[in-house]
Amino acid sequence: MEFSSRARLRHARLAGDRREQYPHSLQFYLEPPTESISLVEFESFAVDRLRLLKVIENLGVSYVRSSDVYKTKLESELRKLKFPYRALAEDDYEARRKDHISHFILRLAYCQSEELRRWFLQQEMDLFRYRFNELTEGLMQKFLEHVNLSFEAIGEDLKNELANELSVSTPGFNLTKVKEQMFYKVGLADAVDLFRARKVFIKDGFAYVPFKEIDVIVLNNYRTKLSKALALTARSLPSIQSDERLQPLLNHLSHSYVGPDYSVQKNTGKISLEQIDALSAKSFPLCMRQLHRALRDSHHLRHGGRMQYGLFLKGIGLTLEQALEFWKREFIRGKVDADKFDKGYAYSIRHNYGKEGKRTDYTPYSCMKIIMSNPPSQGDYHGCPFRHSDPELLKQKLQSYKIPPSGITQVLELVKGMHYQLACQKYFELTHDVDDIGFSLNHPNQYFTESQKLLSGGREPKKEFNNSGNFQQKNNSQEIINSSSTPTSSSAKADTELEGLEAYFTED
Repeated sequence: MEFSSRARLRHARLAGDRREQYPHSLQFYLEPPTESISLVEFESFAVDRLRLLKVIENLGVSYVRSSDVYKTKLESELRKLKFPYRALAEDDYEARRKDHISHFILRLAYCQSEELRRWFLQQEMDLFRYRFNELTEGLMQKFLEHVNLSFEAIGEDLKNELANELSVSTPGFNLTKVKEQMFYKVGLADAVDLFRARKVFIKDGFAYVPFKEIDVIVLNNYRTKLSKALALTARSLPSIQSDERLQPLLNHLSHSYVGPDYSVQKNTGKISLEQIDALSAKSFPLCMRQLHRALRDSHHLRHGGRMQYGLFLKGIGLTLEQALEFWKREFIRGKVDADKFDKGYAYSIRHNYGKEGKRTDYTPYSCMKIIMSNPPSQGDYHGCPFRHSDPELLKQKLQSYKIPPSGITQVLELVKGMHYQLACQKYFELTHDVDDIGFSLNHPNQYFTESQKLLSGGREPKKEFNNSGNFQQKNNSQEIINSSSTPTSSSAKADTELEGLEAYFTED
């Protein structure tokens, strides 16, 4: 596209004006984006940020957040996805723009339930904490001024006067350290957490906070603002749901899987029906093992179970002919005769393989889809056992599979923290007797594939040790992302633009 000299000058001025929107690489996301973007960019930004937040979740469970390995892996991910990862040069406008827009898109997608809001808030907090702590002292001070948190630094005379009290009241500080460190005079209401933890000196309704602890106050302030913003955005859901452009995309994002596609398998037809019982015990994730056992015991599964398990079996390599034979053989052992099966059940199996109806070749369910949609009711066996089972029943099931007590405790702790996929990952480690599986688990068919690789000797499990020589659980967060795949828009035209997104984030 050619520009005249006047047009080029106007274009340069516009770019300069837009760069002023993001004076810092870090922000509280107080102002929603007002520009128009294409649906392709909308989806691309959102999927990249979702990948980033899922990596943050996995790293946060596997490593201490202040550790070097946590910081190194997270910085690597931020670089790869082109998000701001530290105080970059002035020419990082595109990274800051992507960071700003993608946050607000996911805010729309993840405001729709209390569980989604809680997950989004936690991951965004961890991301903010990392970025803030990577700033230099000078940039931290500039950021605090930018977000109107410019706390008053006490003068040298007052610091010398309070030196004894500050050294006694601030853990890890002696008189020398007090003289070297900058202290801020902060209202007690802003420093409640530090006061409760007895980390600061209190006098006349003010807390004297060392610079190294100021992040606690900033994070609390950010959490409060983001929590309120999510609640406000949730009130706009009716207007979002009436928007035919946005609602399908947002629903997809909140249940989204961002890993490899398991709809087409290279080993189609290479698994025999006689192998399935043995494979279910060795290489099926717990959700599919549960469905297989229920099918064998009752010779029937309801629709939700048939969909979840049938598509999984399709993904591991069962052909249409094998699937029809497998389900028919099992169902006629129960209360369904051959004629009833052919008339009532065979159609849906052929439909899943794209041979009936709209001829859609259906994809096996991801972990996120199983966890977030269609919860099981009485008599159902589908869903995620880590998400939908009573903890005591889950404990009994794990005991019946000979999981050691210490392993069961670890799994139940992850379940209690609502880390259902990580609980399944731990189940993989325990059933395969490995310390580190070397990938982030996001799909039942991924579980099966990795299990088969491991059992056939196609992949060596890794063990890593921390600086003290002790083993530390590790997730290879890179495997959550299939870097060669690009998100495809579900919209009809790639150049369709979305305008006025700020309307969804402001009060009526």
